[in-house]
Amino acid sequence: MAGLNVLIAPDCFGDSLTAVEAARFIAQGWGASRPEDRLTLAPQSDGGPGFVEVLASRLGQVHTQRVSGPLDEEVEAQWVLDAAPSVHPVTAYIECAQACGLALLGGPPTVQTALAAHSRGVGQLIAAARAAGAERIVVGLGGSGCTDGGRCMVEALGGLTAAQTLLDGVELIAASDVEHPLLGPMGAAAVFGPQKGADPDTVAVLEERLSRWAEELNAAAGRNVSDEAGAGAAGGIGAALIALGGRRESGAAIIAEHTALHDDVATADLVITGEGRFDDQSLHGKVVSALAGGAAARRTPVLVLAGQVTLDPAALQAAGITAAYSITDHAGSVQRAIEDAANQLTGLTTAVAAAYP
Repeated sequence: MAGLNVLIAPDCFGDSLTAVEAARFIAQGWGASRPEDRLTLAPQSDGGPGFVEVLASRLGQVHTQRVSGPLDEEVEAQWVLDAAPSVHPVTAYIECAQACGLALLGGPPTVQTALAAHSRGVGQLIAAARAAGAERIVVGLGGSGCTDGGRCMVEALGGLTAAQTLLDGVELIAASDVEHPLLGPMGAAAVFGPQKGADPDTVAVLEERLSRWAEELNAAAGRNVSDEAGAGAAGGIGAALIALGGRRESGAAIIAEHTALHDDVATADLVITGEGRFDDQSLHGKVVSALAGGAAARRTPVLVLAGQVTLDPAALQAAGITAAYSITDHAGSVQRAIEDAANQLTGLTTAVAAAYP
């Protein structure tokens, strides 16, 4: 019996597995049960953690830069410069999580880290990219531990006026699939602050800080950038990038373009994707939704493997997902699913593959 062409294109699984690792373990599990299938590994990202790693596997030169982490201690951050002769403009790819990610806090987020974490390192990476000759700078947003609206990023670039001068003529792109504005009940502090350790009182403090900073950003841009879609991404770094002349683009779409995802989907008999938590947000601009949309046009089945699954069968069907499987259910507990993520993802995939028609 001829095997299937299986496209394996997951996002990262939170802090447990990178997209590259997840793709490898899914392939191991699938191959254990169905060795006759032909597997194509195409790890993805929506701009959050893993954005640079995924791009580095396909293009450009990886640079390592020591920058300020979210709590001042220096960290080593990687970014990619694509300066091949055929590439115009010279493009730098930066991932904010490399400089101010939740994973760099040194432990679980707290009220104290929610107030103290900043984006200074992102500004340092942008400055490094500009010094290296980048004419186009793509900043992947997501997974940040800060809610400073990008203020410290801008300060690292010398302030709003100096930053605008430095980036004059540069194509600046905020790569994110988050559509939240900077302020209000759907803004950076209210929606994402609690994930970064903020209690209700701290959310109020962060909102006030962002409100004052928004006045400066709006004045510098000459319009209310704080209200624009994506301004609240990465703790408000999106707003600062827009104020500096940037525009928001889908992070998932950028990765899909550079990994030739469209071609891979076109030749696949089955698509397997996944992420840490498969919920309603996954269906709005995330990697899973982008894959499901492309596969649906070809009636190609899509399987989702995720740390946790909260969507019901009706929602899956409406989104064009054939089935979704939870690592937590397979492992028996959230703790085991996280601490033994590699083995549990491999084992779950082996079981799913064994039962696949």
